[in-house]
This record gives sequence, C-alpha cells and structure tokens, in this order.
Amino acid sequence: MNSKHQDNGYYKVCKVKDLPEKSGRRFFIDDVDIALFKIDGEVFAVNNVCPHQHAAIIYDGFIEDKHIVCPSHGWMFNLETGKMKLGNGGCLDVHKIKVEDGEVFVKPVKKELKW
Repeated sequence: MNSKHQDNGYYKVCKVKDLPEKSGRRFFIDDVDIALFKIDGEVFAVNNVCPHQHAAIIYDGFIEDKHIVCPSHGWMFNLETGKMKLGNGGCLDVHKIKVEDGEVFVKPVKKELKW
C-alpha cells in the first residue's frame, strides 16, 4: 500500500483503527518496506526486512511484550529501539510515528548506499 507524502517528511499510511491489535501490517512508504504494529493502542513502525535472512516478513511475526519475533528463525527485536533482544545479529530501523485525529503518519528512514 502506498501513502500520501506530507511536507515535514511524514507520510499518512492508515487509520489507527485499521491496525489489528498485536498483529502487523505491511506498507511501502517512499520505497521503504515497513511493518506497523499496534500494541495496547500504541503504534510502532520498523523495517519489514529481517537482517538475518533479508526476508520481508517481519510484519508476519508474533508479538511478545513490546518485541516482534521473526517468523522465519525466531530472532526477537524490540519495537521501540529495533535492537535484538539477545545477541548481536543486527537490528531493525525504527521509523518515527505520529498519530493525529486517528490517522497514523510515518517518517521513513531511508538507507543510503555507500559505494
């Protein structure tokens, strides 16, 4: 699903009520693959691509506290920081979120390639 650009770098992606509780949804925002989650009414946005196998499946993981568990190999990431719960296998980019009038806005982190 594509979203509408806002002047301040945020994109409107959906309504809070359209996000299922403790489940993920996948969005493409300015060519960035993002997973959105709602936990107890709070919204989180992280990269949808697991750093382990580079599979775009984070949105399909399961929630444990404020962590997302990759459905492929069980790597667990904190939704607030993007860091792995155990180990040093990588992290997920965390994207800024704001909610206004029941709408979710995300400011995607763009990866810059350094050749």
